[in-house]
Amino acid sequence: MFWFELLVVLLAIFVGARLGGIGLGVMGAIGLAILTFGFHLQPTVPPIDVMLMIVAVVTAAGALQAAGGLDYLVHLAEKALRKNPKQITFLGPFVTYVFTLVAGTGHVSYSVLPVIAEVATDSKIRPERPLSISVIASQQAITASPISAATVALLGMLTPFGIGLADILAISIPATLTGVFVGALFASRMGKDLDSDPEYLKRLNDGLVEPLGKDEGSKNVPTTAKVSVWLFLLGAVLIVLFGSFDFLRPEWIVDGKATRLGMPETIEIIMLSIAALILILGKVNVAKVGKGSVFSAGMQAVIAIFGIAWMGDTFFKGNMPFLQSSLLSMVTTYPWLFAFALFVLSILLYSQAATVRALVPFGIGLGLPAASIIAMFPAVNGYFFIPNYPTIVAAINFDRTGTTRIGKYVLNHSFMIPGLVATAVAIAVGFMLATIIL
Repeated sequence: MFWFELLVVLLAIFVGARLGGIGLGVMGAIGLAILTFGFHLQPTVPPIDVMLMIVAVVTAAGALQAAGGLDYLVHLAEKALRKNPKQITFLGPFVTYVFTLVAGTGHVSYSVLPVIAEVATDSKIRPERPLSISVIASQQAITASPISAATVALLGMLTPFGIGLADILAISIPATLTGVFVGALFASRMGKDLDSDPEYLKRLNDGLVEPLGKDEGSKNVPTTAKVSVWLFLLGAVLIVLFGSFDFLRPEWIVDGKATRLGMPETIEIIMLSIAALILILGKVNVAKVGKGSVFSAGMQAVIAIFGIAWMGDTFFKGNMPFLQSSLLSMVTTYPWLFAFALFVLSILLYSQAATVRALVPFGIGLGLPAASIIAMFPAVNGYFFIPNYPTIVAAINFDRTGTTRIGKYVLNHSFMIPGLVATAVAIAVGFMLATIIL
């Protein structure tokens, strides 16, 4: 039964990718309907928080575009990249990595991805290159962040063995950064140049995108555009601060227990507030926000995530007993496959923290050294493998040129090579550092 259900999931992704746009989301709903009514799997809770975070960020980004801030940002980036236009492929992932590192969640990258996409497009760079590795960087940084749930979970399990947070970070930060850099090297050579990409040329002929190389010269940038950029950056900085320092977020006593405002709600409140400030101080025509390319792409991403992520989560949760028993027996029999098992289980669980909680205790039980477990920690970043994670879907929809996509065979998507390279390199470097540091 498992394999038939997996076939339904893959077919839904395949057909949805062929339809494009909201097609990914509605085909996810078809797949979910088959899993629910045909195979009687119980649907999980829709990814509401993820969708609302994207809505909030996209609303702010849409307001930024309507205020002329995005054009100003792209103009500045074009000037900075004129000598070496491929630099965005390395700067983009560095930004998403740092944001995730200090915020503890990869969802902060939603505020950066549309900017990366626009900068790449208007700088005549194939957007697939920086977008693909930027998404991977936001995932790798989870296993390097001192405040992420995955790192905290690993620390709790390894503390009895004399391992401290500094020991984990001393290995995971340089290892994942190296992996991201090497992944960016591979990403910088992916696909044809933008001006010769068939999908872009097709969209160009259909009038869906503007021609490359338009010279905006040294036009005067209105003050309101500059203000909107600073407001948008302020929102990103606030998200990082609130994610880095828990005490900045309000706390309440609920049923006798202290409950702190969560990061999803924090991101939603901040970015919607930033959108409001941009509209007011930037003197934006509100009607222009919904007509902008960033807002349109973001809403398509929300619909796509609604169907695809819900279907995927339902499939994995419904088959968890089978998946766990299979993987755990494999690890018990072949301890050297522990890194592979971490990678596979992360694909199925869509959570680094859940993967750590599920498998690391068994690795410890097998007698694996703490240093080896830390070295293999980046292996839990495997959920890029099946292209239906929210940040992946968002990046695909933010790329208006169509170069960032799900391949004909589903798994040959834009994020596969950068993801595999970054993960493999991070693990290899982790083992080298572990022998030196621990």
